[in-house]
Amino acid sequence: MRKVSSVKGFLSRFFPVRLVLLMLALLLLSGMAAAAPTPAPPAEKIAKIAVFPTAPYYAYIVYESLAVFWVAILGLLVIIRMKLREIERVQELGADKEDPDAPLLQ
Repeated sequence: MRKVSSVKGFLSRFFPVRLVLLMLALLLLSGMAAAAPTPAPPAEKIAKIAVFPTAPYYAYIVYESLAVFWVAILGLLVIIRMKLREIERVQELGADKEDPDAPLLQ
Protein backbone atom coordinates (compact mmCIF):
# COMPACT_ATOMS: atom_id res chain seq x y z
CA MET A 1 0.00 0.00 0.00
CA ARG A 2 2.91 2.27 0.68
CA LYS A 3 4.22 1.91 -2.88
CA VAL A 4 0.81 2.71 -4.33
CA SER A 5 0.50 5.87 -2.26
CA SER A 6 4.02 6.98 -3.22
CA VAL A 7 3.24 6.46 -6.91
CA LYS A 8 0.00 8.37 -6.51
CA GLY A 9 1.90 11.21 -4.77
CA PHE A 10 4.51 11.24 -7.53
CA LEU A 11 1.91 11.34 -10.29
CA SER A 12 -0.18 13.99 -8.52
CA ARG A 13 2.72 16.43 -8.85
CA PHE A 14 2.53 16.20 -12.63
CA PHE A 15 -1.15 15.39 -13.25
CA PRO A 16 -4.36 16.49 -11.58
CA VAL A 17 -5.59 13.99 -8.99
CA ARG A 18 -8.78 13.26 -10.89
CA LEU A 19 -6.84 12.36 -14.01
CA VAL A 20 -4.65 9.95 -12.01
CA LEU A 21 -7.70 8.29 -10.46
CA LEU A 22 -9.34 8.04 -13.88
CA MET A 23 -6.21 6.42 -15.32
CA LEU A 24 -6.07 3.90 -12.46
CA ALA A 25 -9.77 3.07 -12.89
CA LEU A 26 -9.33 2.53 -16.62
CA LEU A 27 -6.30 0.35 -16.00
CA LEU A 28 -8.21 -1.83 -13.54
CA LEU A 29 -11.24 -2.07 -15.81
CA SER A 30 -9.12 -3.01 -18.81
CA GLY A 31 -7.50 -5.78 -16.76
CA MET A 32 -10.90 -7.07 -15.73
CA ALA A 33 -12.17 -6.92 -19.30
CA ALA A 34 -9.19 -8.91 -20.53
CA ALA A 35 -9.84 -11.57 -17.89
CA ALA A 36 -13.55 -11.79 -18.68
CA PRO A 37 -14.62 -15.20 -20.00
CA THR A 38 -15.58 -15.57 -23.61
CA PRO A 39 -19.14 -16.69 -24.41
CA ALA A 40 -19.59 -20.44 -24.44
CA PRO A 41 -20.21 -22.20 -27.76
CA PRO A 42 -23.58 -23.85 -28.32
CA ALA A 43 -24.13 -27.13 -26.50
CA GLU A 44 -24.36 -29.20 -29.68
CA LYS A 45 -20.83 -28.18 -30.72
CA ILE A 46 -19.22 -29.26 -27.45
CA ALA A 47 -17.67 -32.72 -27.62
CA LYS A 48 -17.91 -34.47 -24.28
CA ILE A 49 -14.61 -35.89 -23.09
CA ALA A 50 -14.62 -38.54 -20.41
CA VAL A 51 -12.20 -37.45 -17.73
CA PHE A 52 -12.69 -40.40 -15.39
CA PRO A 53 -13.18 -43.93 -16.65
CA THR A 54 -16.70 -45.26 -16.71
CA ALA A 55 -15.87 -48.80 -15.61
CA PRO A 56 -16.23 -49.17 -11.82
CA TYR A 57 -12.94 -51.05 -11.49
CA TYR A 58 -10.91 -48.30 -13.16
CA ALA A 59 -12.79 -45.56 -11.32
CA TYR A 60 -11.87 -47.30 -8.06
CA ILE A 61 -8.20 -47.31 -9.11
CA VAL A 62 -8.34 -43.56 -9.88
CA TYR A 63 -9.90 -42.69 -6.52
CA GLU A 64 -7.55 -45.01 -4.68
CA SER A 65 -4.57 -43.37 -6.37
CA LEU A 66 -5.86 -39.94 -5.37
CA ALA A 67 -6.28 -41.07 -1.78
CA VAL A 68 -2.75 -42.52 -1.66
CA PHE A 69 -1.39 -39.31 -3.18
CA TRP A 70 -3.00 -37.08 -0.52
CA VAL A 71 -1.98 -39.41 2.31
CA ALA A 72 1.60 -39.23 1.01
CA ILE A 73 1.44 -35.42 0.86
CA LEU A 74 0.18 -35.28 4.46
CA GLY A 75 2.90 -37.72 5.51
CA LEU A 76 5.57 -35.51 3.95
CA LEU A 77 4.18 -32.49 5.78
CA VAL A 78 4.33 -34.39 9.09
CA ILE A 79 7.92 -35.48 8.42
CA ILE A 80 8.98 -31.93 7.51
CA ARG A 81 7.37 -30.56 10.68
CA MET A 82 9.12 -33.21 12.80
CA LYS A 83 12.48 -32.34 11.26
CA LEU A 84 11.91 -28.62 11.87
CA ARG A 85 11.08 -29.30 15.52
CA GLU A 86 14.24 -31.40 15.84
CA ILE A 87 16.34 -28.58 14.36
CA GLU A 88 14.76 -26.09 16.78
CA ARG A 89 15.46 -28.42 19.71
CA VAL A 90 19.11 -28.87 18.71
CA GLN A 91 19.52 -25.10 18.35
CA GLU A 92 17.97 -24.52 21.80
CA LEU A 93 20.40 -27.01 23.36
CA GLY A 94 23.30 -25.32 21.59
CA ALA A 95 24.51 -28.63 20.18
CA ASP A 96 25.12 -27.04 16.81
CA LYS A 97 27.79 -24.71 18.24
CA GLU A 98 31.37 -25.88 18.60
CA ASP A 99 32.74 -26.09 22.15
CA PRO A 100 36.35 -24.83 22.38
CA ASP A 101 36.98 -26.82 25.61
CA ALA A 102 35.92 -30.15 24.16
CA PRO A 103 38.65 -32.84 24.10
CA LEU A 104 39.99 -33.82 20.69
CA LEU A 105 39.78 -37.40 19.53
CA GLN A 106 43.05 -38.65 18.13
